[in-house]
Amino acid sequence: MKIDLYYAAVSPSCQVVLLIGKALGLNFNLKPTNVHDKEHLSSEFLKINPQHCIPTIVDNGLNLWESRAILTYLASQYGKDDSLYPKDLKKRAIVDQRLYFDIGTLFPSIRQYIVKLMHGGKPDAEEVTKVENSYELLDKFLEGEEWVAGSNITVADYAIVVNVSVMEGMGFDTSKYHNVGRWLSKAKKTMVGFSEIQEKGIDELKKLITSHKAEHK
Repeated sequence: MKIDLYYAAVSPSCQVVLLIGKALGLNFNLKPTNVHDKEHLSSEFLKINPQHCIPTIVDNGLNLWESRAILTYLASQYGKDDSLYPKDLKKRAIVDQRLYFDIGTLFPSIRQYIVKLMHGGKPDAEEVTKVENSYELLDKFLEGEEWVAGSNITVADYAIVVNVSVMEGMGFDTSKYHNVGRWLSKAKKTMVGFSEIQEKGIDELKKLITSHKAEHK
């Protein structure tokens, strides 16, 4: 039985789930969901997810949303081993910390930056500084490490790399964050389907930004 995945290619959070699916060899039953057309507010979807957000998966009676929760579930349920989400509590704690850093610090700063672009504006100094501060922390996490939570690739890398890649696609200068640049380059080569999923997503995001800018003129 395939796992249903309600998603939109333009969404970085959905791209994360698509990537981990490739890593685990999963074959999703893809269900494109257009938020702009309010498909996520349909009665059918609300029965699955009353919080009406994507990505959402349905796996053998389990309805689950929030990309990071989906990541840890899929890695635990379908991973050939525990390398993506370690069972060792100390190692897992570091992975969890990085995931919380992403949802609490990195992603909010990036989201605010991109929303400003969507509304036809230019991120102000404070918004740029928030992104830069997040990158400085990420660069510190990667100092002397191959991956964001240590020597092995984990779900934390998948969660974070999509956001960093999207910002690169938006023209954000990462050149002064040497560890981030090194890690991003390695992730692109290591993660199955990265170019396919990310290039499509970034192209869709650029189209969306252009469309929103026209609407807000």
